[in-house]
Amino acid sequence: MVLLKMKFTQQRRVHLAQGLWLLSWLAVMCGAFVFCLGVYLKTELLRREEVMDNTEIHVVPNILMMVGLASVGTNWVASRVCQDSLEGSRFPRWKVLLLAWFVVAALLCCLLIAAVVLSYALQGHLEESLKVGLRNGIRFYKDTDVPGRCFQKETIDRLQMEFRCCGNNNFRDWFEVQWVSNRYLDFTSKEVKDRIRSNVDGRYLLDSVPFSCCNPASPRPCLQNHLTDNSAHYDYEYQSEELNLYNRGCRQALIDYYMGLMNSIGPGVLSVILIQMSVLLSLRYLQTAVEGAMALENPEDDSEGYLLEKGVKETFEEIKANVLSMLKFRQVDPTSTEESPEAANAKKVADNTKEKAGSSTPAS
Repeated sequence: MVLLKMKFTQQRRVHLAQGLWLLSWLAVMCGAFVFCLGVYLKTELLRREEVMDNTEIHVVPNILMMVGLASVGTNWVASRVCQDSLEGSRFPRWKVLLLAWFVVAALLCCLLIAAVVLSYALQGHLEESLKVGLRNGIRFYKDTDVPGRCFQKETIDRLQMEFRCCGNNNFRDWFEVQWVSNRYLDFTSKEVKDRIRSNVDGRYLLDSVPFSCCNPASPRPCLQNHLTDNSAHYDYEYQSEELNLYNRGCRQALIDYYMGLMNSIGPGVLSVILIQMSVLLSLRYLQTAVEGAMALENPEDDSEGYLLEKGVKETFEEIKANVLSMLKFRQVDPTSTEESPEAANAKKVADNTKEKAGSSTPAS
């Protein structure tokens, strides 16, 4: 049973080819748009690579870039097919390539759907990656002289100022690490010696935060030292006063930023999928309608176009049978009665040996 059969006059075939040509070029631009989205997301992830523990999330922009480029190529081919469908002498050369085109176009749609699903599924991995990466970044903040960590301080400071955040979860994360390098500490000072002796592992811990945690929108001058000491500042109450620091942690700020990007990309990619599916279905109708017209005595007569020559179940069974027959190709059938050349030669040698043995036996 033919699936979704439609009748096409010569005029309807021409209009279908013209409309599909425009739709194909729209899909080309959408492919370029998807590629640009992938490049932008990839760039944003690479910019903060130092505060990420793994790169699993990079699979999303990688798929978008790959599918975007492939979409540009496949839809350009579709536009050429639309042009040649108006000329009966040029269309037959596409007949063999169109099957591969349909497979590639369907695969692109599946990959785009996979990219959208992965962008939401990897949210947990992104959160864990940022949690570990930011924790290490804060811990190595002071290592400006260590190779490989020289720019860690600059990265964290820029991150906190750009995203208006402080620490991993909040500003108290800075109280748990020594973020001042030893080269800037006066070890002859009694205060420094006492603080190092009193803290765990001999670290110089402070109830202070870097300058990049200060909120410039606060009316009060920045308070970044002795944050838990009420007597260290005039008219200051640590527990009740609204601090002039960023209250939000950088992990949450980055998660909100990246998920906002992906939530914006999702509807755009879904729109591209709909356009790509429209091109795929329309080209199938155009192919079958034009091939049906070419089989008629008068190519300008009405022809029929359809999506599948048989039903979905019958088509699936036919494809399955073809795949299985290809897999069984050149395999030996154990039930076959035909002997292989090697077995025939071995049998012939055995018969000759037996015959010679019989002729050499003396007669009684």
